[in-house]
Amino acid sequence: MSDKVGSEAAVQVDAEGESEEQPSHGHQPHGSLLALAMGAVGVVFGDIGTSPLYAFRETFASHHGAPGISVDPVHINGVLSLVFWSMMIVVTFKYVLTIMKADNKGEGGSLALLALINRKTEGASWTAPIVLLGVFATALFYGDSMITPAMSVLSATEGLSYISPSFEPFILPIALAILIGLFAIQSRGTASVGKLFGPIMIVYFLTLAGLGLLHITKMPSVVLEMLNPINALRFFLTDGFRAFVAMGSVVLAVTGAEALYADMGHFGRKPIGISWLSFVLPCLLLNYMGQGAMVMSGTPEQAAALIKDPFFLMIPDFIRIPVVILAVLATVIASQAVISGAFSLTQMAVQLGFVPRVSIKHTSETAAGQIYIPVVNWALMIAVILLVLFFKSSTNLAAAYGIAVTGAVTIDTILLTVVLFSLWNWPAWKALPMVGLFLLVDLTYLGANLIKVPQGGWVPLAIAAVIFTMLTTWSRGRALMRQSMTEGSIPMEVFAKSAHSSATRVPGTAIFMASTASGVPSALLHNIKHNKVLHERVVILTVAIQDVPYVKEERRCSVKDLGQGFFRITLRFGFLEETDVPAMLNRADMCGGPFEMMKTSFFLSRQTLIASSKPGMAIWREKLFAWMLRNAASAMEFFRLPTNRVVELGSQVEI
Repeated sequence: MSDKVGSEAAVQVDAEGESEEQPSHGHQPHGSLLALAMGAVGVVFGDIGTSPLYAFRETFASHHGAPGISVDPVHINGVLSLVFWSMMIVVTFKYVLTIMKADNKGEGGSLALLALINRKTEGASWTAPIVLLGVFATALFYGDSMITPAMSVLSATEGLSYISPSFEPFILPIALAILIGLFAIQSRGTASVGKLFGPIMIVYFLTLAGLGLLHITKMPSVVLEMLNPINALRFFLTDGFRAFVAMGSVVLAVTGAEALYADMGHFGRKPIGISWLSFVLPCLLLNYMGQGAMVMSGTPEQAAALIKDPFFLMIPDFIRIPVVILAVLATVIASQAVISGAFSLTQMAVQLGFVPRVSIKHTSETAAGQIYIPVVNWALMIAVILLVLFFKSSTNLAAAYGIAVTGAVTIDTILLTVVLFSLWNWPAWKALPMVGLFLLVDLTYLGANLIKVPQGGWVPLAIAAVIFTMLTTWSRGRALMRQSMTEGSIPMEVFAKSAHSSATRVPGTAIFMASTASGVPSALLHNIKHNKVLHERVVILTVAIQDVPYVKEERRCSVKDLGQGFFRITLRFGFLEETDVPAMLNRADMCGGPFEMMKTSFFLSRQTLIASSKPGMAIWREKLFAWMLRNAASAMEFFRLPTNRVVELGSQVEI
């Protein structure tokens, strides 16, 4: 196989990190505690906030060959108790009070946690499977980011039929139009629209609470019944396997829990915790209790009719139109948060070496986290449209919803176990009971969702499998490329002495981008071979991505004088920072004087990938790796290099 593929000037993932003696909390969210808490309501809780639209309804539906659960007080109270204790164990105890303390310099999410574990336990024999689990959790998130917008927007637009039956034929086209419009405006950025998210979601959550209180007053006993764990136990003792199947729908009430951890870097642990405990959690519980009270307050025939769509049927007629519109807005906001999360995760994955370079456009001059990635945006849009057209309704889509979330949540618990024992050094008597409780709940939900695989659960699993293969292929291929390029390479100091005496020196500065911090870049070798000249100042530049989100300025750059006008520079960036190489060089006075971009040339190596007998990857993975390299964004664009100052030289490499 011989494919011309991307440049050698790929970033190097560096696990050196910050020193423990001088801890850094990285990027700190700006603003007052109240402002951050309100912002968190608008962004972090969109997914879990829209769950009342469908979670309670789906729990009583017939799924996977098992008949629906009886609509009576025993089962309603059992489901409500499961919802309450799921929110307390999964969201409150696990994420808010435990996992969110395991931040990577203020950042959260599976990849950030994986980078933290990697940095602290480097060299341990058991880290390889942990890394694979973390990467698979990332792949599952992409599957979830495709299903969440489809599920949320579909469930809200279905409420239009309660305004007028004439909307029924147009529900699908309206949902598609909303979703296409949402993806179409991503390139404009979310700064201005984002300011409206908090107030809209606050009104939405207050509406949830108000609707719930309206019906709780008719049956106040539902409050105590929801808090009573015996009702959940009685539900399982009464129904056995049907109760287990229902758990696959109960989990829809806590989908979005992982977003609390993933978005921690934008708002901080304390504002998210305050928002959840003091506002979002009570509003959600009141609405679920209201749905249960409304269904139980009627006759058996009325209950059977009400359970088909309790959220929209609990809305009084005189406010039905504004509440349905508010629900649609809430689902759009929830979808926006997931899309933005996919952009942020992709940027992090690129920096950590799991995804090829992609074009990343910044949509705000002041907020570094507001980015737009075209290839991710359009890929998500196509996937979401296909999901809506294939499943056609939120009830059908519920079969595919949940399995990606429960898989990611279970992996987070496994990563948390590593943190407890290896990073925090908790004793077994303290860690095992908590981990055991979390795993019991997570595995129960995961097992219940695995039953959905034939009915649609295979969709997120298939998506995750494809993405996982691509992530691991890219990571492995890059490692093999770096290994191949450094094998047999002569030391830079030796090369500098010999090249100085054999080549003509010309004025100016030449910067040779190198993916490794040792050896001689192939572009430099080919420049000597073909042009037989060297610039007065020759710089070997490596960009090293650290396992921390942001790097301290004093650790940003290191310089080594190799003699004879040769220098080796390493620029360090965090995995959430923009790799603007010229900006960093302009800020530095090193290597005998400042860098003038108009007198500086950048040399990149463009590799030709060829097959070899070396033990590396299977041929099909080599072809996949070559395709990914071929379609990666150019190193010139990724490193923000001046377009008229870049020279590319070709070479061959075997992996």
